[in-house]
Amino acid sequence: MLARVLGATPSGVGALFVTVEVDRIRATLPSVTVVGLPDTAVREARERVFAAIRHLGHRAEPANIVINLSPADEKKEGASLDLPMAAGLLATAGELPTIPLHVLLLGELSLEGGLLPVRGVLPMVLAARDHGVEDVVVPHLNADEAAVVAGIRVRAADSLGAVVSHLRGERELPVLQPPRPSPASRNEITADLLEVIGQEHAKRALEVAAAGGHHILLVGPPGSGKSMLARRLPGILPPLTAAEALETTCIYSVSTRAPRPRGLLERRPFRAPHHTISAAALIGGGANPQPGEVSLSHNGVLFLDELTEFRRDVLESLRQPVEDGRVTIARARSAVTFPSRFQLVAAANPCPCGHLGSAHKSCTCTPTAVVRYRARLSGPLLDRLDLQVQVPAVPWQDLSSDRRGEPSEVVARRVAAARTSQQQRMCAVGIACNAQLGPRLLGRWARPDDAGRRLLERAAAALGLSARAYHRILRVARTIADLDGDEQVRGPHIAEAISYRMLDRREASAAATVGG
Repeated sequence: MLARVLGATPSGVGALFVTVEVDRIRATLPSVTVVGLPDTAVREARERVFAAIRHLGHRAEPANIVINLSPADEKKEGASLDLPMAAGLLATAGELPTIPLHVLLLGELSLEGGLLPVRGVLPMVLAARDHGVEDVVVPHLNADEAAVVAGIRVRAADSLGAVVSHLRGERELPVLQPPRPSPASRNEITADLLEVIGQEHAKRALEVAAAGGHHILLVGPPGSGKSMLARRLPGILPPLTAAEALETTCIYSVSTRAPRPRGLLERRPFRAPHHTISAAALIGGGANPQPGEVSLSHNGVLFLDELTEFRRDVLESLRQPVEDGRVTIARARSAVTFPSRFQLVAAANPCPCGHLGSAHKSCTCTPTAVVRYRARLSGPLLDRLDLQVQVPAVPWQDLSSDRRGEPSEVVARRVAAARTSQQQRMCAVGIACNAQLGPRLLGRWARPDDAGRRLLERAAAALGLSARAYHRILRVARTIADLDGDEQVRGPHIAEAISYRMLDRREASAAATVGG
């Protein structure tokens, strides 16, 4: 007897639908063969499946069993096929009726028949809905994650026995109800800009970065507050939209490097990997490709502290995701793409000792050591950072002062208003923020007035700006104009945007000194 059951495995942030075909032939010497490019976890499923079936009290006659996983030319990974394989085996033994292929079964089995959670349930249920599947059964511990998908009947079970009773029509599993949306509250944010003493220029740069989705580099001595500023960026970013929350949760659902989500993520991710991280962990990879830190930061913030301590090859691997907003990992048989549109915040010391240019401590580094230290960051990577900001040491007078700046809640309202202006302006072209504007759209929406154009031309000549840096100044100026509620990019907006190109100004000053 032949049985067919619909299953699925994760594929990137999508799903590969697998038709599990089970054929049973009576034989004196029993055997079980699994074909269709199963990985180790799938091949080992037969031991788990047979143990779970025995705990149901079923004793099958000896037989030759062949389990085919179709399509046969796609590699099958993970343990989500345990449940459809068990259902197929029971159907061939006459224990279950024919299971229609519009019912999707997902889940890993324990030896005693319990249904264990699996990775990638959310993207698999989303793909099932778009594929025309009507019902999906998931493990009980994946229920919160799967229930957020509307337009499909999602049921949860805690054991193989409960699924069998449902498929026999003895005891129907209830349909899960979508959870009520509960957007993150600003009151939950504990890292507030109000706690940052001084650093008004850096806080203004952080506001501009948040308003336009721009990447930012903070350069200053140890203890100046670079990390403190970076960790307060999520508190002034707009809340996740429903589409962003769904997309971000899908990434966490398939990842083995982050906690399994319970329902939709409500807060923008903030990831801060250590500088010893490998390129594969940052960008993504592995034998079974997994999303890296750049994808786990999607729609959120990726903070790289001590930027110059990262290996150069690791930093250079950032250039494609920073520019394109996605990462493609190719293997011999397949390629998967993970989204990675994050906001990069980097922090670095100005020199190896950290005190170059400080008014309080003398730098002990030789000129050669400073040059070698700065050479760890390539020009193409620095060009991709829209804002490069000096964060000086805070004077002791400010530390003892009772004066405080604005709270994150106030800054967040200005950021939200600027983002709303951008969305209204660019909704027709599918762009969410100014950081994504290309050269053609910059000419349409970020063309400066005459004073701004003359200032930008003089700056380009004096600083030796690359074409990429020139366009990034225009993007930042467009964001500053949005914060001011101005439809026209003007000279003061260009001037402020130029002030955030610290490294370009430093290089131009050094070149002038050498030339003199």
